[in-house]
Amino acid sequence: MRARTEDGSALVELTWLGILLLIPLTYVIVCVFQVQREAFAVAGAARAAARAYTLADDDATGRARAHAAAQQVMTDHGAGALPEGAISIGCGGAADCFAPESVVTAAIASSVRLPLLPTFMTQGASQINVRSEHSVPVGRYREFAP
Repeated sequence: MRARTEDGSALVELTWLGILLLIPLTYVIVCVFQVQREAFAVAGAARAAARAYTLADDDATGRARAHAAAQQVMTDHGAGALPEGAISIGCGGAADCFAPESVVTAAIASSVRLPLLPTFMTQGASQINVRSEHSVPVGRYREFAP
């Protein structure tokens, strides 16, 4: 009877360890990139929404412009569409958001669904929430349309 050697077993072990470690590592990297993409999109959308709101003449026009600008940024980043209540705009307690030297703050909340996770396995925890806000001061000297 011949003694069995371990020739070639390192290749088999390396292959199995590579598969067992590479697949979860690749999944984690994909998830991190998706969350980072959404975070960049939400931060840019909050900035664009606040700037678009301060350039409007009234509240209704400002909110419509803010939503359109935020949606455009989210589309440009490849993120999903914003729901209607995802954008909140505040004036820091000021009575008039368009008063000189007031500060307008736009906050946007979104969520990222992690890939390849069915909801029955995660009890609904297959999403990561992302939120960003941006403040823009209204200029001291501002021209209003008559």
